[in-house]
Amino acid sequence: PYQVDTVPFTVGDRLLLYTDGVSESRDLTGTFYPLSQRIRRWSLATPRQLLTHLHHDLRAYVSGALDDDLTALVTHRVAPGD
Repeated sequence: PYQVDTVPFTVGDRLLLYTDGVSESRDLTGTFYPLSQRIRRWSLATPRQLLTHLHHDLRAYVSGALDDDLTALVTHRVAPGD
């Protein structure tokens, strides 16, 4: 069984979708990437900028050695006609 949750997605909201290659990235000590803490830094960034910051930060966090596939996608709700 599963549960469906519905959350309003209003104008100005953004949704970040990512694979486990992002959330399971580790630094040299084996510590997982703290996505929820890091992503707050870029709350005012455009979707493209957010993804660029995330990519650069991940590479720095793991010392450049991304050994898993990763995908991230940001969707941003805009007003009709924008």
